[in-house]
Amino acid sequence: MTRRLVWPLVMTALSAFLLGPLILVVVFSFNSNELISFPMGGLSLRWYHQLIGDDAFQAALLNSLAIALPTAFISTVTGALAAYTFAEWRTRFGLPALSVLGLPVLLPPLVIAIALVVLFARWLDLPLGRPAVICGHVLVTQPFVAAVVAARMASFDFTVLEAARDLGASRFQTFVKVTLPQIRAAIIGAALIAFALSLDEFIIAVFTIGGGNTLSTFVWGKIKTTLDPSINAIATIMLAMTVSLTLIALRLTRYRG
Repeated sequence: MTRRLVWPLVMTALSAFLLGPLILVVVFSFNSNELISFPMGGLSLRWYHQLIGDDAFQAALLNSLAIALPTAFISTVTGALAAYTFAEWRTRFGLPALSVLGLPVLLPPLVIAIALVVLFARWLDLPLGRPAVICGHVLVTQPFVAAVVAARMASFDFTVLEAARDLGASRFQTFVKVTLPQIRAAIIGAALIAFALSLDEFIIAVFTIGGGNTLSTFVWGKIKTTLDPSINAIATIMLAMTVSLTLIALRLTRYRG
């Protein structure tokens, strides 16, 4: 009986340890007091209204969207095509090739950030900015897209492609009319995952952004100077966006045959 109770207690303690700070962040974002502490002064949208009128926050949000959208698009196109190509090979080389594509995920983001700074600033003599951030984000989001699409392609029936080609369809027509409808949900879900990852990424962004801020670097800058509930409001907005995008992506990528 005791052994049966130990594991649920351990899991409850771990869940409270992991989720407790997130819950407090959301709760304090609605705190009317300027201090992040109990007792709370009452529920208020004061800090969200303050963010709406903050030009620095608006610039950081637009910067994040201007980086995350191209990142998601490039990662989705290249990652999906890579996964489709490797799956179409149907040989023992497909999985190793896909594994090589995922190597950036295994590297520390700090190493990727330093490498990008050296590449743009030293070798190419180009200024740091959005293009550098997008390149770095594509490196770390593309493998996730490829993995999601490859998982869908693992159960794909390639005989229907051969049938379409036998009936006179070109390679492009076969992809658009036969392949794409069957893997569309996985591609959309993978794109949402790439967007969410880019939106939250911090280390590569802080090294390569040059001038300006993304949401993550904006929060870091505010924490270094002050600690007010507006930071909790930003974190709550980012948490809501990330969780909602992830849930939609998981829903779309759950293939049912």
